[in-house]
Order: sequence, then C-alpha cells, then structure tokens
Amino acid sequence: MGADAWAERVRAGGGPGAAGPPTSSRPPRPPLRPLPFLLLLLLEAPGARAAGYETCPKVQPDMLNVHLLAHTHDDVGWLKTVDQYFYGIENDIQHAGVQYILDSVISALLAEPTRRFVYVEMAFFSRWWLQQTNATQEAVRDLVRQGRLEFANGGWVMNDEATTHYGAIVDQMTLGLHFLKNTFGSDGRPRVAWHIDPFGHSREQASLFAQMGFDGLFFGRLDYQDKKERKETREMEQVWRASASLPPPATDLFTGVLPNMYNPPADLCWDSLCSDKPVVDDPRSPEYNADKLVDYFLQLAATQGQYYRTKHIVMTMGSDFQYENANMWFKNLDKLIQLVNAQQANGSRVHVLYSTPACYLWELNKANLTWSVKEDDFFPYADGPHKFWTGYFSSRPALKRYERRSHNFLQVCNQLEALAGPAASKGPYGSGDSVPLREAMAVLQHHDAVSGTSKQHVADDYARQLAAAWGPCEVLLSNALARLSGSKKKFTFCRGLNISVCRLSQTAKRFDVTIYNPLGRKVRWMVRLPVTKSVYVVKDPNGITVPNEVVILPSSQSQEQPPELLFSASVPALGFSIYSVAQVPGQSPQVSTPQSTESRAQTRVLTIENKHIRATFDLNTGFLVQIENLDQNLLLPVRQAFFWYNASTGNKQSSQVSGAYIFRPNQQNPLPVSRWAQIRLVKTALVQEVHQNFSAWCSQVIRLYPGQKHLELEWTVGPIPVVDGWGKEIISRFDTTLHTAGRFYTDSNGREILERRRNYRPTWNLTQTEPVAGNYYPVNTRIYITDGNMQLTVLTDRSQGGSSLRDGSLELMVHRRLLLDDGRGVGEPLEEAGPEGAGPGLWVRGRHLVLLDTARAAAAGHRLQAEKEVLAPQVVLAAGGSAPYHRKAAERKQFSALRRELPPAVHLLTLARWGPGTLLLRLEHQFAVGEDPGGNLSSPVTLDLRDLFSTVSITALRETTLAANQLRKDAARLQWDTDAGPKPQTVPVPLDPAAVTLQPMEIRTFLASVQWEEKGLSG
Repeated sequence: MGADAWAERVRAGGGPGAAGPPTSSRPPRPPLRPLPFLLLLLLEAPGARAAGYETCPKVQPDMLNVHLLAHTHDDVGWLKTVDQYFYGIENDIQHAGVQYILDSVISALLAEPTRRFVYVEMAFFSRWWLQQTNATQEAVRDLVRQGRLEFANGGWVMNDEATTHYGAIVDQMTLGLHFLKNTFGSDGRPRVAWHIDPFGHSREQASLFAQMGFDGLFFGRLDYQDKKERKETREMEQVWRASASLPPPATDLFTGVLPNMYNPPADLCWDSLCSDKPVVDDPRSPEYNADKLVDYFLQLAATQGQYYRTKHIVMTMGSDFQYENANMWFKNLDKLIQLVNAQQANGSRVHVLYSTPACYLWELNKANLTWSVKEDDFFPYADGPHKFWTGYFSSRPALKRYERRSHNFLQVCNQLEALAGPAASKGPYGSGDSVPLREAMAVLQHHDAVSGTSKQHVADDYARQLAAAWGPCEVLLSNALARLSGSKKKFTFCRGLNISVCRLSQTAKRFDVTIYNPLGRKVRWMVRLPVTKSVYVVKDPNGITVPNEVVILPSSQSQEQPPELLFSASVPALGFSIYSVAQVPGQSPQVSTPQSTESRAQTRVLTIENKHIRATFDLNTGFLVQIENLDQNLLLPVRQAFFWYNASTGNKQSSQVSGAYIFRPNQQNPLPVSRWAQIRLVKTALVQEVHQNFSAWCSQVIRLYPGQKHLELEWTVGPIPVVDGWGKEIISRFDTTLHTAGRFYTDSNGREILERRRNYRPTWNLTQTEPVAGNYYPVNTRIYITDGNMQLTVLTDRSQGGSSLRDGSLELMVHRRLLLDDGRGVGEPLEEAGPEGAGPGLWVRGRHLVLLDTARAAAAGHRLQAEKEVLAPQVVLAAGGSAPYHRKAAERKQFSALRRELPPAVHLLTLARWGPGTLLLRLEHQFAVGEDPGGNLSSPVTLDLRDLFSTVSITALRETTLAANQLRKDAARLQWDTDAGPKPQTVPVPLDPAAVTLQPMEIRTFLASVQWEEKGLSG
C-alpha cells in the first residue's frame, strides 16, 4: 500500500481502533518512513485540527467502550536516584531507563496514527526534551497537538499528599505546568490530575487541583474496605467537594478510582518487564491464543462494567517504568483492539479503543448523570487487614525537616530576587539563581521523597540535591541584601544553627546579624547564636543597645554544648533588620548557668512563666504536668512524656511488619522511654528553660521567652537503641483531662482543618483491625483536641503522624528505627545511620509548639503562629566591615518592601520572578469560614495592590488560575451535576488592582508587570 492509500485509510477511520477483519487479513503496516513523511502523516491524522477534548477518538454510544490508557509511571527517585532512573544506571537494582522509554514511545506513536500515550513527570520529560533534535521536537509537538501524546497532571513530580505542605505543592505544580505551557502552548495543558501512586489522598490536594483548573482527578490507591463498598454501590466515580469554605463549584473535582490501581489487568501485561504471553493471532501456530484471549477480555470488561455507571470503563495498560520497548506493548494492544472489535460482527457490544484520561473523562461528562458528593478525605490508606500505610507520615524525620527548611529558604530566595530585581541574579557575589532550589524542592515533593519511602542511598541523594541548590540561592540572597541595604558585606549562611554550629559567630569578635522576615507582618524573633564564653554588646538598626544574654547549656548527646547568645529582634514586614554584635574586651563573662533542682525537692513542683503562660513540672518525675493560660484564666493538667511502640515482626493475625510505609505496633499501649526525667533549670531575663533528660538517647528542652504565648518543646531523639532486637517508633504524648468524645482535629497540607474520629470513617463502614495505626493521620503543621470550651494545639516543624487514641490524649510520632522491610518494594529496613554514614543510628532534633486557649479564640492565634513557623525569619551573618554597594549608596539597616502591612487574614503565598519585568504574585486568605467566631478574621478582605510594594511598581496585572498557566478570564472547567443540588452561578468580576477582594480560604494568583524603583532600592 502506498503512502497516499495508507493516509486515506487513516482518514477513513481504519487502523487498530476500528472494527474490521482479523489481523491476519490486514494489509501489512508500512515500514517506518523518514521523518518528513511521518510529519505529513501526522498532519492528516484524525483530530489533527485542534487540541483538547476535540481530538478524542470516536466511541460507540450504544456499546460498552473500553478506554485503554497506555502509560508509564516513572518515580522521580525511589529504588534508584533521579539520575540513575533517567539514564538507566544500576539496573541490577531495578531495570529502568526513562530516556529510553520516551525514545521508544515517540517512535511507536509515529509508527501508527491511532496510538495514544500518557506521560506525567516533567522532571524527566523536560530533561529528555532538551536533549532532542529540532526535528524530533517538532514531531512531538504534532503528537501533542493531536492529543495522541497527552500530559496528565503535568507537575514536576507526582507529589505525595500526606507529608507535603500546600505551598510546596503549588510550587512544584507551577514549575511543571509552566514548562508545558512554554513548550507546547495551550495544546500541552493537562485537563486531568493523575495521582495513581500516592498512598492516600488529601482533601486539600483536590482543592488545589480544582483551583488550578483541572476538570477531574483519577487515582489508584484507596482503602481496600472503601473500594469494596464503592464497587458494590457503583460509586467508583463521584464529585469531591474539597473545601468547606470556598463555595461550589470552585473546588468541586470529579474524582475516579481506577479499577486496577494503575496496572494492567491480570495476564495482559506486554512489557519487556512482564512475563505474560503475547497475543498470538496466527491460527496455524501451536501457540495460537487469540480466541481464548478475546473471551477473557470480554468477560473482564463485562465484570468491570458492573462497578461503573456509564457505558465507558478504563483499563490502565502500563506500570512502573514500562514502555522501554514500547513496540512490545503497542504491537499487542493493536492486535487486542482489532481482535475484540472484530467480535462486533458476531453480536459483541464491546468496543475497545486507544484513549487518554482526558478523553475518558470527557465521555463521563457527556453522560449527563447526577453524581454523589464526597466531603472528607482518603486517609488513612490500607491495602489489607493490618496493613495501614501510616508509618510514612513520620519516616525519615530529618529529611522531612530539611525539606520544610528548604521550602522556607526558597520563599526567602524568591522574594528577595523579586524585590531586588535583576541585581539579585548578577551582582558583587557572582551569579545567583533560584531555579536549582525550585527544581530540587519540586523533586522533594515526589511521593517517595519527602514521604521517606525511598532506599537510603536515594534519600541521601535527595538531601544532596537540596544542599547543592542552596548555594546559588545563597549567592542570590547576598546580592539582593547588598542591593537593598546599600552595603556589601561578607555574608555567611550558617546552615547548622539548629544544632548550635556557626563558625563565624563562634570565632569573630565583631559581626552583623541580618534577619529577613518573609511574612507580610512584622515579627519579633529570638535570635540564638553559638558563641564563646564572652560578654557581648548587641545594637539594633538604630544603634540602640538591646538586652542580650549568653546562656551556657547543659551538655547533650554526650557533647559539650557551646554557649548561646540570645537577643530579641524586631523585623518589619517583608523586610530585614541588621543588628551588630561585638565582644566586650577585658571583661569577665557574666553568663547564666543551669540551676540544679535538687534543693527544690521539698516543694515538689517547678514552674516557668511569663505574663501569658505558666508551665508546671513535677519534681518527682521531672515531667510537665500543667499548663495555664494566664490571659484567659485557663488551667489544664497536661502530662507530656515520650513513649515507644515496638514494631511488629508479624504474628498469627498477619505477617505484616512495620517498615518505611507501614506502621504496625506490636501492642496497643506504648512503653515509656523513662518513668522519670533528670531536669535542670535555666532561668534568665530572656529565657526560661527546663532541660529534661529521659535517657541516653532522649532529651528535651521546654522553653519560654518573654511575651510568648506558647511553650516550645525542643526534643532530641536518637540514636534509637535496637540491641534488644526490637524496632522502635517513638512518640511524644500529651495526656489531659479534656473530654473529647473520640474526636481530634488535623490540618490538611497546612490549610483547612478536618475532624477525625477514632475507629470511624465518614463515608463507609470501617472494620478496624489496627486500633493504633488505623487511627493515625498526617499532621503537616498542627493537631488539636478540644472539649468545646478549651483547646490544646500542638504545632509541628515538619510533617508527622499523629492521633488521639483515648479521650484527652494527643500524640505525635517523632522518630522511627526499624529492623525489617515491610514488603512494599523498598527491600531494606528503615534504619538510618548517623551523619555522613557514621554512628549506630540517626539522632533527630525538632520542635513542638504547645498552645492552650479557649476554643473560640484559638483559631486566630494558632493559625498565625503556624504561619510564622513555616516561614520563619532567615538569619544571615556577616563579618565586621563593609563597603558601599555603589558610590552614592546609603547604608540601610532596616527595610520593608511593603508600604503597609498586610491584614492578619492575608498571607503572601508567592512573590517570585516569572520572566523579564514580570513577577508571580499570590495572595491568600488564610482563614476558613467561621474559623474566627470571636473576631473578623473570617471576613472577606479587600486590598489595594497599586502601591503595595516599596521597591516595585506594578504597571499591569493579569489574573490567572492557581498554577499560573491559564488566564482566569479564559479558564472554564467541565461542570457536573451532583446530588447536593443546583450549583450557585458565579459571576466574573472585573479585575480592579485598587480593590482585590479575598474570600475566606481563597488564593488569587497574578502575573504582575513591574518596574523596579531606584528610590526604593537605594534608600
């Protein structure tokens, strides 16, 4: 058959997607032609005129349509590092080479015009794309334009949903979708969110997807009991109402559960990694199996069709790192489609076709059905009895903290790059760049990265990527701070301040401390720096001496702790303050030393307090036993201590053990790390601390600063001993007298709060098999319990697993060390070594902030404190001495980029460089409807953006969807009828920069054309 005849056959609807004679009678497929011919062929393929749903293949409205989704799931690190996966290195660990997958898939798509394919991870695709020739890139653009290469999701990675902060999710999705828009225009915009592998699904994730403009979401993993009920009630697909504050349909998202997670049906895997028999359609062959295969497929389709409501079902044809030899898959799928569709001549009512997630979703939307509504989330996830995936909420706590610190640092980097303008990228300290940290942070959101579920060498590589990416941002910050302050200094970034290590402050006799505040409101921050045993003078930006103290701390981790210099700094909104520190020569140090508590034994109690809060300790046990809110006249008995669950090694009920993914304790009641703590008191004018030593591997400092309305609990845990043969999972538990009726509350990715109830799921009947692990939930920033009058909240500095396993009790898992693998693919136990691979195990330091308040007043203070913890000030040191930034520059020791502070309800979520003369700006209302019943923080807020910034003048403003890849005025999503009743009609409001209104929980995203004002920059 000549080229013209072949193209005509394509135009007529021939090829594997059409019914026709058996494969053996089909004309032979023409050989692969040179690229120009293939481009000509693509131009004539069906649906080549437009992208989107218009390119979808034809279906048979009176038949059961089976949508085959050819796809690959490419983890951005898991058993191998990102680079090992991309290049196909270390195949003895796992055979996988993403560059070859993409090479092979593109060739297979070009060879047959009816084939379609789904790709997801931009971290891999963007790297592959940059290595291609112009001709290949043009061919791929045509495939995308035709809808035959469809991007689903489109984020840099397929992010985890339990241990990720919403700000980092938005960043990584923006990065991937920005690449797609720049590369393919609107043709490459994903219509469907595709989260086939994350281990449970959060409501906030669905809300973010809806606000990004996605029409639907498909995922693979949900609790086995939930899935069983959904199949029986035909609710495998429904509408997820993902916000209690944003009015429908703003966060309504059609959500479908895939039938086979994301794998092919049994016996139908035709990848080089599989062992299923290929399709043999030659009746002369003794291996002929076509008839048997067709009968099996028709039965499979009929069975699956019973669980779904329309005449359309979906089958995922692919899995982890498949399609390295795409010809194997496509050749067999071609035959399958032809053979099954040929049975229509014999009365079959099944039609099979190559499809995509968007095309499947389009057919569901056209079915015009009324769908049920879901308002909770999909946590926790279990794939069988006794198999709860709740351990990863806490796995690798050091990596989780590093990721959270890096998110903080990235926002500072983005902001200063935006505020200082081009001078931040190229300045006196060299070329600064925020892109490496943006990409590294995006990689860390992958569902095997921040989740802690990779192999150890991969986790080390994730940390390596973050460490390497901090460097270019540190250069950028140095350039920006010099530009904004008008002074060039030798800036030093002390990355080890959390463990009291900073060479400059410990050796220099004089240095400056720059504190940058990324929030839209001024903050007061206690600066703590390791120093020598000396006397210091600290002066504020106005040259006024401020109180300071040098505190000698009790030794910890068998190491002598350096003295720490403390002083309180005031920092303006979105700005910095520079404090000067100098040793006082010739004076004996007047330092505060720890006080023993032995002489207080007769009083039996010890207290630390300021004007807002008092904490009481039992001297017989050394434990915290009571907290008082002095402002509200509240008193609550609170006993805090550390316990450990011994990790199951399997029993008669189940062979399941605890591992990186799975949490399964061997008993319901954890064992105390110690029944008493040795304590020492440090009490000065600037800080009061109780140092508790529970054991050789568990200690804590409970700290209170002047003016502070919360207790700070800084815990240090590890190396966890395992010489007794037990893996251990360490918790911090707070036991109170609150009557909580089995209820507690956790955040969803740091935003809206969800109610949790023990041994209960809101939308299906739970048979509880693990009373501890089955009641654990992800805690991203906060968890609380309340009796309706009084509320105890604990804020975290990283994502952790938490629960309330009995009334009045609250617990958070802080560390895990396990001796067995849990059988979910990692193939090694979660047993982290010490720093640089040394030592018997990893020790981890972290903080919990404990707040007691009335339930009515808690929302405002607790949410604002959580915001302050996520975006803490950045401390930068500089050795004494400086030079003017330029000849006429005046030194500026205090600076705010805002002409007026943002209202308390408004959070500056993003301020970042977007392109030449353009900034990305996101403003967020951070309170929910009814969250602040005692005030007005839950009311709408209106802002004037015209002169908001002091260094930047906004000349034009365009509003976009959340991920900034569509103009909001042009965005339209598919609408769905629900059993919740008619949806209110939304009326678009013209954008007025002088009056931008934010409704509760609303995020508004803008691309701002700007000019940098020399007056604001020069001071």
